[in-house]
Amino acid sequence: MKKIIVLWMCLLCLLMTGEALAGSKSQHGSRAELYNNSLNKGKIVFIPQDNRPVSDEMPADTISKLGYELIIPPEELLGNRENLGDSDKLWEWLETNTTIFRKPTKEEKKKNKSKEPVQAFNPEIKAIVISSDSMIYGSLVGSRKHNIPENTLKKRTARFAQYKEKYPEAKLYVFASIMRTPSSGEHSGTEEPEYYRRYGLDIFRYTVLSDMADVQPLSFQEEKERAFLQDLIPKEYIKDWLGRREKNYNINKELLKLAKSNVFERLVLGRDDNARWSQTHMESRHLKAFASELGVEHVHNLAGLDEVGLLMLTRAVNDIRDSYPVVSSQYNWGNGQIIIPAYSDEPIDTTVKDHVQLIGGRYSESPERVDLLLLVNTNSNGENMGANWYINGTNLRPGVKYFADMVQDALKKGYPVGIADVSFVNGSDNALMEELNRRHLLYEVQSYSGWNTPTNSVGFALAQGVLARAMKETDKNRLLTIRYMDDWAYQANVRQVVARQLSWFEGAGVYNVLGENKSQIEWRATSLLQLFAEKNLPQNDFIKSLRLTSPWNRLFEARIRPAE
Repeated sequence: MKKIIVLWMCLLCLLMTGEALAGSKSQHGSRAELYNNSLNKGKIVFIPQDNRPVSDEMPADTISKLGYELIIPPEELLGNRENLGDSDKLWEWLETNTTIFRKPTKEEKKKNKSKEPVQAFNPEIKAIVISSDSMIYGSLVGSRKHNIPENTLKKRTARFAQYKEKYPEAKLYVFASIMRTPSSGEHSGTEEPEYYRRYGLDIFRYTVLSDMADVQPLSFQEEKERAFLQDLIPKEYIKDWLGRREKNYNINKELLKLAKSNVFERLVLGRDDNARWSQTHMESRHLKAFASELGVEHVHNLAGLDEVGLLMLTRAVNDIRDSYPVVSSQYNWGNGQIIIPAYSDEPIDTTVKDHVQLIGGRYSESPERVDLLLLVNTNSNGENMGANWYINGTNLRPGVKYFADMVQDALKKGYPVGIADVSFVNGSDNALMEELNRRHLLYEVQSYSGWNTPTNSVGFALAQGVLARAMKETDKNRLLTIRYMDDWAYQANVRQVVARQLSWFEGAGVYNVLGENKSQIEWRATSLLQLFAEKNLPQNDFIKSLRLTSPWNRLFEARIRPAE
């Protein structure tokens, strides 16, 4: 009889373990296959802030090329522009996919007064990188538009401590957003409450003056302007907007307290789109002061956000490998490193050094014996115009030639080079890319990035650049191809063409809300992308079979994958 009971218990353990694994596989689906590497160096769990490719697929794809298996939630659990996400389901998913059932130890049998299998942390999981916005608000956009009571938000925040207490072996790398302050309704991209479309410019200016007043007396004219804006903006709108921000601020303070209690290996507070003076800048300043009062370590407060997921994954990998890279940087001629780029509140050189510190690296003033020399392409006058501006053509401007010479010279000296292309926002510098292509340098570098904001580009170029040296050459080049297809081909060129051609499609909608012919627009963009690639990039199976889709139902984002 005892043998039968023992056999039954063993069978139960196997069944329960199998169910856990089966649940994991069913929830991962094809995404698990996409980010699974046969080198099998271990598993890393990654919960991004939403389902945009730059938040989700691209960071996971990068890390998988190092030999790690990325475990990420199914896309339907991640928030997007319309679906604000479900934090409760994400917490359920996290526990299901980070635990196994095993036989209890003698101590556990005694403590639980049971021989039942015990749910324990999966020792194969080396790190867990999590967006707190997803776990608390549901998603990044959810953090901007929710109406969740603060008590509920604090209970969700406390789950981090509860999880860590239950599974002390778990290494949690958490990143959070300090809510952005778009400079206008146009720049809000429909990701703020509806009233921001009408009053965004006024709200932004009001916060500029509020931030200034927090550190210095306003002039008479500035006081009058601030009073005028207080009367102009409907009180219910400013109350709603600032009220949601106050919740975000208080939740970030709770996260800092958890960091003080060593719940996290590392915590990052990323300043989403902001400016030199803004509500985001003011809240960041106060959160830095609060962190200083707590005496908390392992915390970073830095400009930017969408790049932080990849930077945190890079830090986790560096911790796992006990590898901490040495990085140096150089800038195009002109204002270079002292410019404060668009969507930021600090000089670009400060961002570079903050990002190096975040990944666990050491910054060197000399490029000798570094793991990466990050070359930063800036405009000589310090301006950051959009990649869709007429000036972003193929004519060889003086600064472009100077920078291309920098790249070529560094490569000749044998330096591992990464390029952060921040002369324009939301796309590559066309003249630079033409010149690098003409000199056959596109695939000589370790990394390239020129998408969205300058801080985004710096983060991706840095992270992929320091990791590339541990990759196969083909994998490094595949990541470069994706960046060239997205940042250069699509963002700086194809996107502009398709935007002008929207009227060709009946029921096509507008730039920010594609209509019923979305699939036809995607096929048009795919065709243009392939034509661009045939002209400018070496041909391979990936380029020949690629398909572009618009995951957020607008032209701004692109998902570029092989056609299924």
